[in-house]
Amino acid sequence: MAAMHRWALFGLLMGTLVATGCASGQAVPRPFPGAAAPPQLPGAEAPPTGVSGPPTTAETAGKMDAPVVRNPRSSPSTTLISTALSLRGVPYRNGGGDPSGFDCSGFVRYVFAQIGQQLPREVQAQFKVGAPISREAVRAGDLVFFETVSRGASHVGIALGNGEFVHAPSSRGVVRTERYTLEYWAKRWVGARRIGT
Repeated sequence: MAAMHRWALFGLLMGTLVATGCASGQAVPRPFPGAAAPPQLPGAEAPPTGVSGPPTTAETAGKMDAPVVRNPRSSPSTTLISTALSLRGVPYRNGGGDPSGFDCSGFVRYVFAQIGQQLPREVQAQFKVGAPISREAVRAGDLVFFETVSRGASHVGIALGNGEFVHAPSSRGVVRTERYTLEYWAKRWVGARRIGT
């Protein structure tokens, strides 16, 4: 009887996690800049080439709480994309908002915080920020939204250009890049937003 009770509690917990999707936490990204006016994001630039894949745990371990070092000549969108790509391989964590683990909206919020742009914590609130753009107009640095665990925008990622995006999905459990033009994501497309223009 006790074993059945434990399984029922486990099932309830798992159902709650699935229903909440990727935007359940209220974590604040660290480091998070003060209340300075957010910078404007200029035109898109292509993501860095020659990146070989997700960093290993050893490669990311020393960088977990370190601030992003910016090249004085790099634009906010270049910094945004390089920061997002540098976090590939970080594990998915429901409610996570820092490099020890991210959910989708925590990942987006953390990456934008690195360029001084504050975003809401929840996916649906992020979907209301910035200017709506068509799928054909998406460029690197735009937010792309999908309907996954609930109706409307329930998953978010950062566009890289050329139909690719980087995100923190719960499936396969790590921050990674994918193509939003593939059937799975294309069928779940909700829209895109441009922040800071």
